[in-house]
Amino acid sequence: MRPDLAGDRAWARDWLFGAALPLWWNKGADHEHGGWFDKLDGKGDPIALPKRLRVQARQAFVYAEAGRLGWDGPWKEAATHGIDFMLAAFRRQDGLFRASVTHDGVPVVEAADLYDQAFVLFALASGYVMLGRPPALLAEAKTLLDRLVALLAHPERGFEEADPRRLPLRSNPHMHMLEALLAWVEAGGGAAFEERARQIVALALEKLIDPQTGAVGEYYDGAWNFTEGDGRLREPGHQYEWAYLLDLAGRLLGDDHARFSERLHRFGTRHGLIDGRAIFSVDAEGAVVDRSSRLWAQTERLRTMLVLAPSMTAADRDAALSAAAESVATLKRFLDVPLRGLWFDRMDEDGTCLDEPSPASSLYHIVTGLVPLIEAADQVSPPSVMPLARSAP
Repeated sequence: MRPDLAGDRAWARDWLFGAALPLWWNKGADHEHGGWFDKLDGKGDPIALPKRLRVQARQAFVYAEAGRLGWDGPWKEAATHGIDFMLAAFRRQDGLFRASVTHDGVPVVEAADLYDQAFVLFALASGYVMLGRPPALLAEAKTLLDRLVALLAHPERGFEEADPRRLPLRSNPHMHMLEALLAWVEAGGGAAFEERARQIVALALEKLIDPQTGAVGEYYDGAWNFTEGDGRLREPGHQYEWAYLLDLAGRLLGDDHARFSERLHRFGTRHGLIDGRAIFSVDAEGAVVDRSSRLWAQTERLRTMLVLAPSMTAADRDAALSAAAESVATLKRFLDVPLRGLWFDRMDEDGTCLDEPSPASSLYHIVTGLVPLIEAADQVSPPSVMPLARSAP
């Protein structure tokens, strides 16, 4: 590993294995009613909030991934804890999954959000790989994909937000749907997952990405055209996230999206950084709209720079590794809280962390950002597959 990242690798393992994973299993899991609490306060106590579907799914992934990384804690129990509660408490009669329930599983928000359905698929993929490939989890995923196609398929490609149609359409749920589909492609889920993954890649390349700048937008009309107003927003964190996923899609599906990945992360780097931190949003030309920052955008920059670095020229590779080191330094600011294993989720426009409860949903982003750092070898090389899809230890 490069000297400037070697110490960060040891720090990442120690923070994740020694602090975050034990804390969130001991305090963030509801050991009485099942599932995971949505937020913990600064003392590590749960906040009285409904349990969101995406939190159950993300935490299931986190602990399955922890097992793959070699954490010797109860990762299998924790992953199963999330998946079981998700399947039992959130399933609707139509086969999709509701958004939230009370602490003991009574429905709160019945709506089925496309974004949330993507994370159900993602959690099922991680559980399938790490829990011994149980046929029931593959069957659950195939059934959910079938229901999504039947109920929410867009007439051109991709998916609708809801039935009846809700506009604007968003790129973000499709980004996470691609993430989940690629996880299933790598896990050997079958042709249906690959077909839908290819469709979303095509949607991104032909509609979601602005051909003038190479940046992906956020909001679209019913025909996948940029909307007026908010359709001009570009989130730097999403440029990095899409850059990573298109690179991964190229490796898994046998296509070359390097040009698109490069333009995406270069737009984010050129326009989306202030004082070493990825900011929340800019406009279509790259002018700053919102100078505040979210934790997740820093982890997406970190992952993308580490994963894409090996395929770059020597000069660009050095710049990418420097960017990764800068992202780690910024991430450490978010994680600098009195109770180790918690975090700040937001910085204001001046770069001051906001003292708020820690949302459980952010641990997914932290883990996906730390994985390539933890796994980095002396000579940084690109991962051949998606992390969660590698064979279970």
